[in-house]
Amino acid sequence: MSMASISALGSTQKAVWESYTNEAHAIAVRSFGDTTALVAALSPESLQKIAALKKSNPAYKNLDNSVLYAIYVGRIAVQEAGWNATDNFGINMGSSRGATALFEKYHASFVAHQTAETLSSPTTTLGNISSWVAHDLQTEGPEISHSITCSTALHALLNGVAWIQAGMSTKFLVGGSEAALTPFTIAQMKALKIYAKEETAYPCRSFDLTKKKNTLVLGEGAAVVCLEQGIQEKALAVITGMGYATEVLTHSVSISTEAVCFQKSMRMALENTPVEEIDAIVMHAPGTVKGDLSETRAIQKVFGNHQPFLTTNKWKLGHTFATSGMLSVELAVCMLQQQQAIAVPFAAPQKHPQKLKKILVNAVGFGGNAVSVLLEK
Repeated sequence: MSMASISALGSTQKAVWESYTNEAHAIAVRSFGDTTALVAALSPESLQKIAALKKSNPAYKNLDNSVLYAIYVGRIAVQEAGWNATDNFGINMGSSRGATALFEKYHASFVAHQTAETLSSPTTTLGNISSWVAHDLQTEGPEISHSITCSTALHALLNGVAWIQAGMSTKFLVGGSEAALTPFTIAQMKALKIYAKEETAYPCRSFDLTKKKNTLVLGEGAAVVCLEQGIQEKALAVITGMGYATEVLTHSVSISTEAVCFQKSMRMALENTPVEEIDAIVMHAPGTVKGDLSETRAIQKVFGNHQPFLTTNKWKLGHTFATSGMLSVELAVCMLQQQQAIAVPFAAPQKHPQKLKKILVNAVGFGGNAVSVLLEK
């Protein structure tokens, strides 16, 4: 298992871990058309790397950043895993919004001229992400793209594991990519009345259970892991449990007050593991009043008096939609590797675990599509 990411925290594993070991966040105000919003955008250094990638191949000049981010992290992860194109590994990468920047550009052109540009359709299809990554890596394995909103990346992980367990593949590159810091997407999130409005010391109060206002902040980036059959000598972590659940909809953007979907997904992931053995949970915790509280209640229902150390990363790098679950996996793997629990600086104090061996990771999308993944060192 190898991993790679590009986000507001950086584009190397060293930079990411250094960011996690301090209490600074990467959220700042940025202009979007006639308005502004708090977002966690890629750094100028990271954007230069994406620009260089775009110039490296004439075929890449018309691709959306969501695709370019995926290509970038795919290259790094596969190289570190030592995979070759002849391995015919599978690829499953998804996105919540897909090529939203290009779609907005092409739609504006259509409104102005009442004709569609030639590349408006092929460059905005969701399948672009996995197909272009496969093209770049020259693998002939299966290519799958999907959107299950904010739990997309962890659903990709579930699917990759399923293919491997079914004997249909021995290796799978899985993850998510999101480049949704665009005027229309920002407007959509503000319309839901969940977006952060105040530029405070910590604008996104993810896992602050005392907050009275919604504080969701959008971020961008891509993250992937390389899955292999069996336990490899150089594995960063081992997946020892997986769970999933979907709630019956009562509202298209919310889950129940006690997050029944998370209760089910966590119990499924912990089927063969006693709750007292879990050292930490990387929560989904989007920074909304109801979202953070319902997940916490679900954890209390499942773990009772054995609540593990709780953390999240959205206060630092924003909510990256489809990518968020895999960035949470990255945090979990980093904590396992470094044997250091990363706390949310403004959350209620917790006792830090003396060791980190088993960490649960949660993600959920609009409509209650929950996934829980148990990682073990």
